Amino acid sequence: MKIIKQALFILMALFLLYFSFTTVRQIVVFGPEKLSLGESFFLGFLINLCVTGIFAFAGFVFPTSKLLPDNYYTIKNSSKLMRLYSILGVKYFQKLLLLFFWGKKANRKKFFDGTKNGLERFSYQSKQSEFGHLGPLFVILLVAILMVFSSYYLLVFFIVVINIIGNLYPVILQRYHRIRIGKILSTWKLLRI
Repeated sequence: MKIIKQALFILMALFLLYFSFTTVRQIVVFGPEKLSLGESFFLGFLINLCVTGIFAFAGFVFPTSKLLPDNYYTIKNSSKLMRLYSILGVKYFQKLLLLFFWGKKANRKKFFDGTKNGLERFSYQSKQSEFGHLGPLFVILLVAILMVFSSYYLLVFFIVVINIIGNLYPVILQRYHRIRIGKILSTWKLLRI
């Protein structure tokens, strides 16, 4: 059953890759065509959803976080990250996630079960999740730059805004989680728990 699920995730990631590529290609090749506000928002959302989905489905099957070196995941300046977290209002984003998805106990237990091993798994999952949003953050920015050259300014606006909310905020949130996880693990090491 697990192999079937992994195969489906891989196929879904490949489908989203193909769909994203052909969608962007069609917009660029057949443009510049005047897009309405609604069409621009819809396409911006669709591009973000599909590109992020490529990385998400791949991350469900492979340890994609290992594509970056371990020192990337080490938070070097936690005070700067905390300031950014506060300035951008990431805590409100976090509250929305808790309200609509992670508020259910069963969903939270998938990431943290209250044990030391659970905390280490949560740290790993935060790295997977961060990579799953960091990759699309940059790919989508490249798509937005491509759209600028095709004069789709309203589409670019929506692509960038949705990308910030859908990918930059989660990257900051995962790094924030690892600051907190690191403090707890350090305390446990001192207490030899």
